[in-house]
Amino acid sequence: MGFRLIEIAEYLEAELVSASGSSDAGEIFIEGIADPESATVGKISFVSSRKYVELAKGTKASALIISPDLVSAFDIPLLVVEDPYMAYAWLSGKFVEARPAAGIHPSAVIADSAEIGSGVHVGANAVILDGAVIADNTIIGACTVVGSRVSIGSGTMLYPNVTLYHAVEIGKDCIIHAGSVIGSDGFGFAPTKSGYVKIHQLGTVIVGDNVEIGANVSIDRGALGNTEIHSGAKIDNLVHIAHNCVIGSHTALAGQVGMAGSTKIGQRCSFGGQVGIAGHLDIADDVHALGQSRVTKSVSKSGVYSSGTGTTEIKTWRKNAARFNQLDELFRRVNALEKLLDKK
Repeated sequence: MGFRLIEIAEYLEAELVSASGSSDAGEIFIEGIADPESATVGKISFVSSRKYVELAKGTKASALIISPDLVSAFDIPLLVVEDPYMAYAWLSGKFVEARPAAGIHPSAVIADSAEIGSGVHVGANAVILDGAVIADNTIIGACTVVGSRVSIGSGTMLYPNVTLYHAVEIGKDCIIHAGSVIGSDGFGFAPTKSGYVKIHQLGTVIVGDNVEIGANVSIDRGALGNTEIHSGAKIDNLVHIAHNCVIGSHTALAGQVGMAGSTKIGQRCSFGGQVGIAGHLDIADDVHALGQSRVTKSVSKSGVYSSGTGTTEIKTWRKNAARFNQLDELFRRVNALEKLLDKK
């Protein structure tokens, strides 16, 4: 797999610049993408910011994707665009492994009542249960289980060992990575003196279009209503989304984010790794929580939020921990002093 540099320039609508003025630069064959440090001949790289210029100057890449203001910094063939990072994102799709060909593996088990569209690939040992509807050009990976009455939109790709419980709805052009479970029961139990009584989860999970769900993600079905993942949302590996949560369109959740039930997150939000989100909250649009933050109350105003403390040397941390336990006493003493001062 590979492309001539001129073909890449045309695809990205980039200006091809050769420091030597050679007209042969467009014929350079590009076989892949790499970062500037590890790139070798035949690879193309990119510089997304001026702070990476010095790092990239020693690159062995055959060409670079850069912005107009950085042209003078390099003497190798360049593809000049306004946004190098976005150009890299577009170009990466040219080098991805080809989708598997349409066809149904002989070992796949498909219910007679399931509807399979044209151009669908069903991998080895996949199971598709009764009433499932699989739209055109969908990929069902090996050992994946598609439950009864599930619907999957066109162009969606399920990697191996994905499990979709009954009645789950997946939109078009989605990607669900290996090991993810969509539609498992939410954590619902009624406590009694003799133990817990299970509350059966009667809703489902509805996933919009162009959603990507990472590996080993668990999204619970709703108890009565539905859990919803709106179009354009991106969910990293090892995320848990509890029952009846709503993820707004184009919101991104990084690895190990955990959400308790019935929380609603707005559009274009982002939550860093290991953010914990309590249940029954409403999070506004354009809210960004930094890694390991604890979101314990609703957020009505867009902005960047954080909580917790950074790593410190152990002796300092122990002193600070001891002083933290003294804060309540200190507050009471300061409050008493202020009252005495007010009387004077």
